[in-house]
Amino acid sequence: MHAKLHRVRVSEANVDYVGSITIDRELIERVGILPLEEVDVVNLSNGKRFSTYVFPGQTGEICPNGGAALLCQPGDILIIYAYEQRPRQEVLEKGHFAKVLVADAENRCQQFFEQSLIPRSDGQGVEFHSQEC
Repeated sequence: MHAKLHRVRVSEANVDYVGSITIDRELIERVGILPLEEVDVVNLSNGKRFSTYVFPGQTGEICPNGGAALLCQPGDILIIYAYEQRPRQEVLEKGHFAKVLVADAENRCQQFFEQSLIPRSDGQGVEFHSQEC
């Protein structure tokens, strides 16, 4: 994982739009998710999961589109993850960095974390660090 939007709320669901999930542009920029990037979505309100891609949206907007709109309704709470594939050995040698944004009820940033895997000085794995910014 390189980016996570935690506890964002569905503002609308548009079954007639051609696929994707529309997400507040400021939120995706803050965590480093790119437009058209594939994401996994977990609906905490009903337990459903799906994969789709991102379109940038307006302030506060979280809108599953197309078939994904059938898995959500306004007010549902979601977790949205974006992944980065890197060779395991590279992560062990160079580390890894992720950004996590926790949203409030209006999809504004409530908390922001930088999480990292730091290679251990003895070469035996990595250490996990999480720092609120």
